[in-house]
Amino acid sequence: MKIIVTGSLGNISKPLTQELISKGHDVTVISSNTERQSDIEKLGAKAAIGTMEDVEFLTETFKGADIIYAMEALNAGVFFNHDIDFINANIQIAKNYKIAIEKSGVKNIIHLSSIGAHMESGNGILKFHHEAEKVLNQLPDDVSIKFMRPVGFYYNMHSFMPTIKSQNLIIQNYGGDDKEPWVSPLDIASVIAEEIEKPFNGRQIRYIASEEISPNEIAKTLGEAIRNPDLKWLEISDENLLNNLIKVGMNPETAKGFVEMNMARRGNVLYEDYYKNRPVLGKTKLKDFAVDFAKMYFNL
Repeated sequence: MKIIVTGSLGNISKPLTQELISKGHDVTVISSNTERQSDIEKLGAKAAIGTMEDVEFLTETFKGADIIYAMEALNAGVFFNHDIDFINANIQIAKNYKIAIEKSGVKNIIHLSSIGAHMESGNGILKFHHEAEKVLNQLPDDVSIKFMRPVGFYYNMHSFMPTIKSQNLIIQNYGGDDKEPWVSPLDIASVIAEEIEKPFNGRQIRYIASEEISPNEIAKTLGEAIRNPDLKWLEISDENLLNNLIKVGMNPETAKGFVEMNMARRGNVLYEDYYKNRPVLGKTKLKDFAVDFAKMYFNL
């Protein structure tokens, strides 16, 4: 099949591309970075260099495809850009996808959504996933869409490193012994590759997770990996976390979104629909991620 992969060679798109190529699919990878072209081609895929903001580019790239894997892929650096409305910028990308899908005539879409997409409000920065799903659901009924809803990514734990190094603490506005789901990008890529080869029929939702583990267990596992058995998880107030994020330079509106998202983690509000549609857990566990976490930690 001819498959378009967005997200360049990111944490999900690269292993997804490798798996699809290994299965004999014709893969085109969209990237805004011209320097990625040779790396994409070395994998055996074609490179399409352009941006998600360019609807005509997307339309031309999508034409003739059997399946499109679409994700909103603003990089984490924009969290600190005070001139970008992170939520609205991502919603606009979804709108661009919708237009390009309609114009190109592609009928099968896999969209990378997220935990929290079922919530109209109270989900903080994840609100754009709810809105993006709404946008794509406006496509004609003959367009089949599989909404992939992964939970929190293991690699988001990299943001814990500064306070681990400076204070021997992981500091967030949630914590304790209540388990919550986390996921590896490798398991996300595997599920997407699996769904690509299954029939498409209407609108479907699938949650993706690798392990369910509590904040205190996370601190223990990461502490063991970095040879620091005394590492603790400290829960602070919403106001204190917000002030901390703004102090390090995060866009204040984006910071508010992160705080609200974490508030929804408390009492498992964020995971309400996940637990109603609980998936089979993937292969990659926190202990596996912790090996890479430790390598990065010691190289800082």
